[in-house]
Amino acid sequence: MTGNMHLGVEEPIRECQYNQICTHNSSSMDTPHTKKKIKRKWQVFPGRNKFYCNGRIMMAKQTGVFYLTMVLILVTSGLFFAFDCPFLASNLTPAIPAIGGVLFVFVMGMLLRASFSDPGVLPRATPEEAADIERQIDATNGPSGPGYRPPPRTREVLINGQTVKLKYCFTCKIFRPPRASHCSLCDNCVERFDHHCPWVGNCVGRRNYRFFYLFILSLSFLTIFIFSFVITHVILRSNRTGFLSALKDSPASVLEVVVCFFSIWSIVGLSGFHTYLMSSNQTTNEDIKGSWSSKRGKGNYNPYSYGNFITNCCAALCGPLPPSLIDRRGFVQPDTPQPVAQTNGTGACPSNQVQSHMAATNPLLHSQPVILGGGAALQAKTSLGGPCSTLGPSQPSLPSSIPGLSCGGELMALRDSEIHCHHHHQHFISPEETPSPPAALPCATHLGHHVHPAQLFDPASQDSLHEDSVRGLVKLSSV
Repeated sequence: MTGNMHLGVEEPIRECQYNQICTHNSSSMDTPHTKKKIKRKWQVFPGRNKFYCNGRIMMAKQTGVFYLTMVLILVTSGLFFAFDCPFLASNLTPAIPAIGGVLFVFVMGMLLRASFSDPGVLPRATPEEAADIERQIDATNGPSGPGYRPPPRTREVLINGQTVKLKYCFTCKIFRPPRASHCSLCDNCVERFDHHCPWVGNCVGRRNYRFFYLFILSLSFLTIFIFSFVITHVILRSNRTGFLSALKDSPASVLEVVVCFFSIWSIVGLSGFHTYLMSSNQTTNEDIKGSWSSKRGKGNYNPYSYGNFITNCCAALCGPLPPSLIDRRGFVQPDTPQPVAQTNGTGACPSNQVQSHMAATNPLLHSQPVILGGGAALQAKTSLGGPCSTLGPSQPSLPSSIPGLSCGGELMALRDSEIHCHHHHQHFISPEETPSPPAALPCATHLGHHVHPAQLFDPASQDSLHEDSVRGLVKLSSV
């Protein structure tokens, strides 16, 4: 090989070199930088929750009891407004349906607000944060021997003179803040965790406790209101037409009385229990465990109480509502930008899929070989990127001293460091975007010199030769 590389026809074709290329599906409408679909954080949320309305609504995975709650409230209230309110409004006062309507709207509003909102889920630690915590724990515990057993992963903080232990969550990889706990049903750590309520279909925590309390309190008033005036309706009708005739005239009243009678005790009792908890600034979780019970010691007291029940109630109902910490509608930011180079309809191959990439070459069928010829002109492309310019006569030819260039049926390895692309340069940022291994071409002595312009590869011809199942095989030969 001297001067420029000339491709002659001293020998007929000995063999055809086939190279495996990417077989990913793609279309001819690909843009130079294919935009990946950006996901929101709720779509990759690790907890067991359901999201609706593009992440605006957050609920637990088990929502069957919540729908039962909705049905009971809607059916009972609907029967009351349809069969009892007309008679009561005409015989007693029109204020009865008005008051009932206000209570019903308030109950439904508080129920939906407690069910659809973030209860105070704590974000999980990133891998870097989890590794840093592990290093801190190992440094605190010191070196471990063969029979060494690490102590419980806890930390102690002082709150209003009371020592509070912070437990380590092995699922979320964090030390839980004071009063936080991990919900086994939702698989989340919840700030100021009270309990998981299946009736509202969500956890009850710091961000939705006030709405839960107002829901059960207003539902108690609505249940008592409906039960009282249904009985009043039946009594007034019985005085006129008799008891059996009153039941025949208003059969829905019987169903309302039964539902309200069996519901009123549990609802009113639950409201009273949470009123006690709120007045002492406790949670259901703390009360069940007896965290601040005097039985644990004389010096054990609730460090979160303000001292009187009015201040505790005002803090729970009127205090500032903290923002959500998980930003469920935010966008997931990729670790590194990954621009996709233009490949004329050929999708980029992952680096671990095939060892020999020919992503830069266009997929052809056997009827369209790539012709290399025309004197010193050599058409080549880099292994990853857009279409490269050909090496013209004025450009330096490939020297014979390049390793890998040999005759006798061997292959010429065109390295990316020796053949430079003159347009569509890409800056590779991530490992997936690094150039693939060098392409392979037949030796120069195996190629002919009769080149017709129509035989040159036309990039636009790939659209008619595209196949979904196989991207194609490149056949490098000449006549």
